Amino acid sequence: MIKTGEHHLESLRDGRSVYIDGHLVKEPVDDPAFRNAVRSYASLYDFQAQNPDLMTFETETGARVNRQWELPTSYEQLVQRRAALEAWSEQHFGFLGRSPDHVASCISGMYMGLPVFEAYDPNRAKAVADYYRYARDNDLFLTYVIINPQADRSKAAHEQTDPFLTTGVVDEDSEGITVRGAKMLATSGIMANEVFVTCIQPLREGDELYALSFAIPMNAKGLRILSRKSYEASAHSRFDNPLSSRFDENDAVLYFEDVKVPWDRVFVHKDVQMVAKQFHATPAHVYQNYQCQIRLMVKMRFLAGLARGITETNGTGAFPQVREMLGQIAAEAQMVDALVNSMEVKGRQEGQYFVPDRHTLYTAQVLTQQLYGKVITTLRDLAGGGVIMLPSSIEDFADPYIASIVEKTQQSPVRSSRERVKFFKLVWDAIGSEFGSRHTQYEMFYAGATFVTKGHSFRTYDWQGADALVNRCLSEYSLDEELQRTKEAAE
Repeated sequence: MIKTGEHHLESLRDGRSVYIDGHLVKEPVDDPAFRNAVRSYASLYDFQAQNPDLMTFETETGARVNRQWELPTSYEQLVQRRAALEAWSEQHFGFLGRSPDHVASCISGMYMGLPVFEAYDPNRAKAVADYYRYARDNDLFLTYVIINPQADRSKAAHEQTDPFLTTGVVDEDSEGITVRGAKMLATSGIMANEVFVTCIQPLREGDELYALSFAIPMNAKGLRILSRKSYEASAHSRFDNPLSSRFDENDAVLYFEDVKVPWDRVFVHKDVQMVAKQFHATPAHVYQNYQCQIRLMVKMRFLAGLARGITETNGTGAFPQVREMLGQIAAEAQMVDALVNSMEVKGRQEGQYFVPDRHTLYTAQVLTQQLYGKVITTLRDLAGGGVIMLPSSIEDFADPYIASIVEKTQQSPVRSSRERVKFFKLVWDAIGSEFGSRHTQYEMFYAGATFVTKGHSFRTYDWQGADALVNRCLSEYSLDEELQRTKEAAE
């Protein structure tokens, strides 16, 4: 049976420990801080059930699950998988950054690199393979926590004042390991079934206790989920907050209070080198960030649509300088689209699997980190005061007198006053609200600081090919030859 929204909602009623605003949440699925976002994720599963050919594939067991778990063996299969991920992103306009297809892509990439795990430890490789099949066959929604608490960034994890500030092994026995400490940022964790816990930041010698990789259910005994402020909780109407009322995916700190992890859920155990290899020696890092670029491609189309809508609403579309700004945004949106297609076309076989081109992916990450804030600023320039001078809330339309003033003051050449307010409420939620500001920060840093993404680009570029061109040019002439040539020319 294909997973539906109802199946997902019921799977979340598992007694997990979620804290917000100083209290333990009784039932996160129905709490005003999370319920709409939870149902937005559920609607993704309804969409897949309604579009099984597009969104699902049949496993060797005969079950149909989301294509996020598919392991492409050809370019054509990769593109077919991308069409499903793109369709899912269109359901939330690219605003669910940690949708289910993100971490599923990571785990699938780890499975594609199973030989790396087998060379490390056959038992850990078996755990990876078994977990991939388990998560796939149950079409689980996974999140991950792969960043350590910032604390004192000048010190390694083992050098912090509290040795268990960062999640580390506090005990182990024949059944598994026991972990204690915190990890960040469990984006969408409250809406997910399980969490993949590891570290993508470079670890140092002495950090072995924290060099872990494992997966556990979100309701694991001793796991505490500390939510950030809920934007959804203050988004009282969809009219006033069309995005934050539905797509506040939430972020949370996870605290592991002596949580037991069985060995069949442990993928890396106290090995600093292997923690890095699980991402970069397998297709995991490429696949998870390829998904991010597919989502951003959709989001950029949405932002381009907002830009065009602003100019139409304000009657500025014929101004040459405005057309120039729209042309720039159109080029930037299409650049992301082109980079996604390029990483597919330039992809290659890695063993039996087809993997998007690594350097094109990292090129996209470097450029889009710089791009997103620039596009938001352009939208602000186009909108001007239109996104500020709006009715306080939908309640203003309920009062005939206030509504009559709104009718007079909210004018547009192409929209009614209500349509104008509705549109600019959407624009503000995307670019200026607390929700919108969080998205700007997210797009700038979800892949790491800029030096990290530029480092990936440096590491994967074809420097030998570039150097060869320069050296061939240099080899075509010499000082002695040029002196002889100029002497002969003078004679």
